[in-house]
Amino acid sequence: MQLPYSDELEIQHLGRLFDKTSECYKFFWFQAILTKLEEGKSEFTFEELVDEMIAAAWYMVSEYHLNLGPKDHLELVVRHIHDTTDMKPSEKKTEILRYLRECRDKKVLDAKKILIKNVPYRLQAPFMPEVKSKELDIGIEERIQKINERKHLIYYFSRYHGLDTTVYMRPDWMLYFRKNQEIIKGWLQYHIITYLQKRNPSVPGIAEKLYPPRERKLQKVIRYWRMLMDLQPVHEIYCHKIVTSEELSIDHFVPWSYVAHDEFWNLHPTTKRINSSKSNQLPDWETYFPLFAEQEYVSYQMIWNYEEVHREFEKCAEEHLNNLEIRHRLYRKGLSRQEFQGQLREVLLPVYNGAKNSGFGNWVYLPPCAD
Repeated sequence: MQLPYSDELEIQHLGRLFDKTSECYKFFWFQAILTKLEEGKSEFTFEELVDEMIAAAWYMVSEYHLNLGPKDHLELVVRHIHDTTDMKPSEKKTEILRYLRECRDKKVLDAKKILIKNVPYRLQAPFMPEVKSKELDIGIEERIQKINERKHLIYYFSRYHGLDTTVYMRPDWMLYFRKNQEIIKGWLQYHIITYLQKRNPSVPGIAEKLYPPRERKLQKVIRYWRMLMDLQPVHEIYCHKIVTSEELSIDHFVPWSYVAHDEFWNLHPTTKRINSSKSNQLPDWETYFPLFAEQEYVSYQMIWNYEEVHREFEKCAEEHLNNLEIRHRLYRKGLSRQEFQGQLREVLLPVYNGAKNSGFGNWVYLPPCAD
C-alpha cells in the first residue's frame, strides 16, 4: 500500500516503520499517536499513549481472544485487568481509559513502565539509519538527548520523567498525518492485520476484530423467526421454554466474537436474558448441539412447506448466506433429518472447535427457567 507523497518529508522512512516487527508494540504506539492527533493534540505524555495502547488491545484480547504474541505485555496487562475488575469484554473505551487513568494496581503500573522501555525510541529507527540499534542501548536520558539531536524525526521528547515524559509532534509531520489520516489509518490497519493473521492463523475475520464490537444488523433474521412463531411455537434450546415475539433475541451459536459474521446457519432464537447471560461463550456441544440441530431442521422444513416462509428465507439469504457451497449443502430441497443435521454438524463443528482452541469458554445455562 503506497503512502501519500510529500516534497518536504521523508516518506520512504515512514513506509519502513514496521519492517522489523516481531512484537505488536509499534503498531499500537503509532495508532495511539494517530488517535491523539485526531483529538487535536500535538503533544502528549507517555502515559496517555500507553493508556490508548491498552484500550485498543482490550477488545482484541478480552472480546476476540486474539493472540498478540508470546509473553506479550499488552496482552498480559489486558488479561490481568479483565480478571481483576468487573469490566466487560465489550466495555466502552471511555470507561477503560478512565480506569487506566485512575488505576493504582501495581501490576498495571509495572506493565505501563515496561511498555515505554523501548518502543517510543525504536519506532523511529528508519529515520536514523546511521544510528545502529546497539547505540541506543544506553541510559534513557542519554538516549533521549541522542534522538533529539536528529533531524527530520516524526516526534521528539521532553526530559525524561517516566510516564509523564512528553512527546512533541513535529508540525510538518502532524499536518501530513491529519491531511492524510484515512490513508494512513488504512496503511496501519493493513500491517496490523498481517501481523495478527500470522499470530492467529486459524482465526476468521481478523479485519473485523481491530475495534470494539459493532451492533449486529439482524432485522431480516428477526422477521424470519417471528414469522415461524406465528405459524407454530418455537422453543428456546437452552431452557426449553416457548420464545415470544417480545422477548426474541438472535443468538450466534458460535459467538460472533470468533466467527465475525452473521451467517444464517449459526443463528437461532433465544431470549434477551439468556443471550446476555451466554455473552461470548460457547454453549456446551454435547448438551446443546442436538437441540440446535433439531430446531434448525424444523426451520428448514418450514422453508419448503410454506411459501411465505420461503420468501422470508430468501430475503435472509441475500445478506446472511454468503457461502454458496454451504447454502447448497444445508438448504437444498429434499434433505432428511439425518442428512440435514449431519451436514450442519460438518459445517459447524470445525468452527466450534476453532473457537474452543482460541480460548472461548464452555457455557451451560444453569439458572432455573423463570423468564
